[in-house]
Amino acid sequence: MDARVEATVLARRMPVRLTPNQVKLVHLALAMGGFAIGTTEFAAMSLLPYYAATFGISEPEGGYAISAYALGVVIGAPVIAVLAARWSRRTLLLTLMTVFAIFNVMTALAPTFGSMVAFRFLSGLPHGAYFGVAMLVAASLVPSNARTQAVGRVLMGLTIATVVGVPVATWIGQWLGWRSGFAIVGILAVTTVALIWMLVPHDRPDKKASMVRELGALKRPLVWLTLAIGAIGYGGLFAVYTYLATTLTDVTHVPSYVVPIVFMLFGIGMTLGTYVTGILADRALMPTVLGLLLWILLWLAIYPFSVGNGYAVAVVVFMIGIGGGLGTALQTRLMDVAGDAQTLAAALNHSAFNVANALGPWLGGLAIAAGYGWSSTGWVGVGLTIGGLVFWAISIAADPKSLTTTPPHEH
Repeated sequence: MDARVEATVLARRMPVRLTPNQVKLVHLALAMGGFAIGTTEFAAMSLLPYYAATFGISEPEGGYAISAYALGVVIGAPVIAVLAARWSRRTLLLTLMTVFAIFNVMTALAPTFGSMVAFRFLSGLPHGAYFGVAMLVAASLVPSNARTQAVGRVLMGLTIATVVGVPVATWIGQWLGWRSGFAIVGILAVTTVALIWMLVPHDRPDKKASMVRELGALKRPLVWLTLAIGAIGYGGLFAVYTYLATTLTDVTHVPSYVVPIVFMLFGIGMTLGTYVTGILADRALMPTVLGLLLWILLWLAIYPFSVGNGYAVAVVVFMIGIGGGLGTALQTRLMDVAGDAQTLAAALNHSAFNVANALGPWLGGLAIAAGYGWSSTGWVGVGLTIGGLVFWAISIAADPKSLTTTPPHEH
């Protein structure tokens, strides 16, 4: 069963036929969850200097909270996707977002750094499964030649979070304390639960679904290669983003109020990249992935030379953000290569990106601790992006037709 057949099966599980406007509202509800997730994932990086100071630890040590969240995503995505294979999509989405809300509020109340790390791990568990299921639902409601754009609409919630949610959480965190930033995420998650409850139609559980069928995705080499592209190739963005706040204040010497503006520029670039990627990838999927990796490589290489000037680094951060569209394209690629194990494969995409979210900050922190300076995260990113290009090349060698084929248009 390929992705187009899976989408048809999912559509049949929805007993109610939706109008185009209703489909847009469903996409909006699902995107709100992405907005909440994106806010907590990226705000944890922008608020790093503040909670590190609260707990009296160094910023590289504070990065453990970021890595803990990423580890939660990596573990939670496949485990939940397999164990909940026979759940209805709507019930699973509601459950995942409720759990997400609870543990973000607990993060805001954490009395020690150790407990914060634990709550960040637990907050990350629903992340990948939520996105995986939400994107399958979104793609099932549109023609196959618009799948990437539907996926992009869900991911747009995450990218818009980097434009609006993260800067707002950062500003409020500076004003009222970092704990308020995580409390806001809890409110956003509760709002998402309400929207899904009202707008996403009830669906029938797939009686043929099973743990064994979902685990079948792990037998497919092209699934692993696609995941490797994201896990390695995306790490450079996180290496730079995690330490951007301190780089801006300690190296570029911008005022503190400018820091959220630069993060906002990253988010605008990511939103633009996600939108454009949705259009390009529905026409030429794997060439689009190649173009994005080369784009990321170029701007990460320029980044270390830009940090001495506020205007220059702002432009470069915006350009790096455009590369964030890579996640949208790889999600669709997984739909194409996962066969009938769509839920697990879709969730694993976010495990892969959170491997990148753990790997990038860890390697960047090692470079900084070794004395190479805050800007060395750009060179760490270059190395990781080259790794992503290597896995892209191996994937093409294993599946040459993917370089030229595109999904057929439906009428």
